[in-house]
Order: sequence, then structure tokens, then C-alpha cells
Amino acid sequence: MPANASMEDFEALLNESFEIDTPTEGSVVKGRVLAVEAGQAIIDVGYKMEGRVDLKEFASPGETPDLKPGDEVEVYLRSAENARGEAVISREMARREEAWDRLEKAYADEQRVDGAIFGRVKGGFTVDLGGAVAFLPGSQVDVRPVRDAGPLMGLKQPFQILKMDRRRGNIVVSRRAILEESRAEQRAEVIANLHEGQVVDGVVKNITEYGAFVDLGGVDGLLHVTDMAWRRVNHPSEILAIGETVKVQVIKINKETHRISLGMKQLQDDPWDSVEVKFPIESVHTGRVTNITDYGAFVELEPGVEGLVHVSEMSWTKKNVHPGKIVSTSQEVEVMVLEIDTQKRRVSLGLKQTQRNPWEVFAETHPAGTEVEGEVKNITEFGLFVGLDGDIDGMVHLSDLTWEGRGEDVINDFRKGDIVKAKVTEVDTDKERISLSIKALENDPFQEAVGGVKRGQIITVEVTKIEDGGIEVDYEGMKSFIRRSDLSRDRAEQRPERFGTGDKVDVRVTNVDPKTRRLGLSIKAREIAEEKEAVEQYGSSDSGASLGDILGAALKRDDD
Repeated sequence: MPANASMEDFEALLNESFEIDTPTEGSVVKGRVLAVEAGQAIIDVGYKMEGRVDLKEFASPGETPDLKPGDEVEVYLRSAENARGEAVISREMARREEAWDRLEKAYADEQRVDGAIFGRVKGGFTVDLGGAVAFLPGSQVDVRPVRDAGPLMGLKQPFQILKMDRRRGNIVVSRRAILEESRAEQRAEVIANLHEGQVVDGVVKNITEYGAFVDLGGVDGLLHVTDMAWRRVNHPSEILAIGETVKVQVIKINKETHRISLGMKQLQDDPWDSVEVKFPIESVHTGRVTNITDYGAFVELEPGVEGLVHVSEMSWTKKNVHPGKIVSTSQEVEVMVLEIDTQKRRVSLGLKQTQRNPWEVFAETHPAGTEVEGEVKNITEFGLFVGLDGDIDGMVHLSDLTWEGRGEDVINDFRKGDIVKAKVTEVDTDKERISLSIKALENDPFQEAVGGVKRGQIITVEVTKIEDGGIEVDYEGMKSFIRRSDLSRDRAEQRPERFGTGDKVDVRVTNVDPKTRRLGLSIKAREIAEEKEAVEQYGSSDSGASLGDILGAALKRDDD
């Protein structure tokens, strides 16, 4: 029994020894370096098991392994024996398991981890986190895009774990989060020492279309293009360069967003303080065209002071024309100051006011009655427009085209480009209108014919046409019409047919209308006038004499 008992105890102790000393496959075990040869380390992992590991697995990327015989190391036992009877072990996998345990704890505690960028992959970089490989997206490398990541390769630096999945072996880290956090702390410290109105030195860090970012020593401020100079600045690169040190004034600080607005022009005298003294109303100055728009052109009078020449103030004669066809950018022009608004910082300028009003000049050199010659520029339903000296136009109304006929018919005889002569009839400088007359070049035949004829006068006319409503007569080439009711005092004699073409008839002038160019004539009016005159001279119906007696006496007197 004692012998049997001792054998059982020995067997139990032996089994216990096997269980304790025999490493488990798929776990991390401790081993001792037996030798270093041919770029490999021979490691004893116990229970007469040895394995080989490449030396490069004992160093981080870019480092040289420091390993010698007798050193204790941890390795991952993948298999107790391979085809050569050696244990299959890996230092890298051991480091990875160890690293994952450490990284999961850091991720849970939101702590930073150290690592080194060692490779470039699509969309970013690979980072060694002490045994575990993580992915660093390109957008998470820095707060701004990085063109050359060479200086960051192999450099030990902190990272923030954004996401990790041990089952899939995925880890995503960020370097930018660390930088932003440190920048936020640095910005808060710098901003705390700044105040509005303070003048500081800064370095131009970046230039955009709308301004420049200036580094104030750990914090950036925006220098907007409108605060760089009092004059118009089309692009910040006109006056700034990256890396240049500039003196700026702190205009505004937003404590919540940590945004800082800077200014350069605030350190210079405001030219608008002396605008009214330097540029009084109606004074003429030479300026440079800086910008052209649809509604006018901006002219720089001096650096920082610009005025607007509205399109309506650009030319006396060119109407509805784009300003770009009158002036060009950078052109030097003479302008007159029309109005100044210092509160709105606006100056109204005039370009045409530096030249005399061409209508006033024309009125002085071409008084009414002056004969002019010009080209027909346009033909409208109410007349002709004729080009005149001074690049201005005059208008010949339909009623001024001819003495005879209708203007609506005569205008069809004219064409654009025709050279015509006319007389000036009126110049209205306020309305910028010049009235011309082509018919005024000739004497008015109506005035020549009836110039001496007055209302109430008895004239002799010739019958030229017989109509139902009356007769057409001619006087010195001028046609008139005597209505049926005016052919006789006696209603029975108001018959047009009692006249013949070529008959000479005495008529009384009832109206002379130069506008309608017509004579009002009447036989009836002549008869009534003659009767009235006879009664006045030879008696009245009250004296007992009959009308026949009176007229007979009058006729006899005429015969004598």
C-alpha cells in the first residue's frame, strides 16, 4: 500500500508539473534568449521547447533591436512544434496582443497614445502604436492639409484613438485632434492677453481672396481685405506676402468663437477726415479709373478716396451707353466734384462737367435762322434726326419738311445717311433739343401769295373747280374753297352750277390762317358788306327810299 501510494503521488505530481510548465498554444508566454544568430533570436519558452524569431520583430519601425542572450522576452506561442520540431513563436503577435489590451484601456479612458507614422497607404498613413497598426486618415494629420509628410515619418508623437474594433483588427487615430486641443489651449492663453485696440506684430500665414490670416504667436487673426488699406485693394497679394511680418491692430475679439479681427489701415490717418478741404464742390481734379460697373465708374482721387461717376454724368451726348465704352480701367481722367457725403463716405463725380455743354455751345454759334448741314441719323414717325457739330442731333419735325403736301408723305423720300440742309428754328439747352426746318430754306409760298391780304378785304379769284358743296377758287396760286352757303346772300342763288370754270369772282376775305395755310372766302359776306356800306352812304329804309333806289344810286355814282 505504501508503494502504491507513492506511485500515485508521483504520477499526480508529474501531471501537475506538465500542466504548469507546458505552455498553451495561442497565448503569450515568457521565454529566455538563448542565442542571437543570422538575424534571428533563439528563444527557450520552457518544457524543452525552443523557437526562432526575426530580430526586426523586437524593434519599432526605424529602430535597431537591442537584444542579447539571457534577456527575458514575451512571445506569442502559435504552435508547440512545427515540421522541424521547433516551437512556432512570434514577438510581433505578442506585442500586438499586449498593445490591444493597452489601447482598449486608453480608448475607454479617452487617453492619448504614443505612436509613429511608418507608411503611406491610400487615403492616409499607417501608424505603429507599440505593436498594433492603426490607420491615420489624411484629413486627420494636421489642422491644415499637409503637402509633405516626410518630416513626420518615424517621429514619436501622441495620437487620439477615434475608433477601434479588435475583432476586425481596425484602429483609426487622429493627430489633428491633439493639435487642435493644444491650439485651443494656446489660443485661449494668447487671447486672454489681447484686447481690442491693441497694436501687435504678426506673421502672414495664409492669403485668400477675401483677406489674410496673421499668426499672432499661436493664434491666427483675420485681416480682411477691406481693412488692409484705405484705398481699394483688389487682392491681398497686392500689399502682403506669406511670411511677411506686419504691424496690425486688434479690431474685435469674439471670446466665444476665439475669432480675432485685425486691421492695418486703422494705424494710418483716415483720408476722409480732410476730403471736404482737399476736394471742394465744383473743383476739378485728375483721378484714375479703378473699377467699371453697369451704373458708372469709380475714380480714385487719392489713395483711400474714391468717387463714383454715374453713367448719367459721363457724357453730354452718349446716352444709354455702357461706361466701359467711355472710359477704361487705369485711365486718368478729369472729373468735377458734384457732391460729398462724409458720413456715407461717398463722393459724386462728373466727367461731362469738365467740358462745356455742347447744346450751349451750339446755341451760341448757331442762333435761330442759321443754316446747317448734317447727316440723317435716324428716321421716326414724327420726323428726322440730323447729326450736327459737337456730336449732337437736331430734329426736323414732319411739319417742317415741306410747305406743300403732307409731311407723312414727304418723309418717305429721305434715307439714313442722306446729307440734308436745314435752318435752326429753336435751341432748348435745358431739354437738350434743337429744332430744325428744311422747308424754312425756301420762302413760304402762302405768305408770298397772301402776305398783303387782310381779313375783310375784297379780292378777285378765279373759279377752278365746281363741286356739289361749293366751288374751288385760285388766288395767286393758292387754292381755297367757297362753301355753297357762302356763294350768295340770296338762298336761291346759292347754286355752284351758276359758276363756270375760269370765271372771275370778287370775294370777301373772312379769315387768314397761316397755320392751316388757308384763306376763308365768301361771296355772301361780300354782298352783305356792300349792302351795309350802300345803306350807310345813301340812306336807310326809314327815309322812304327803297333798296333798289339806294343800290341804283350807288351804281350810278360808280358809273359817273
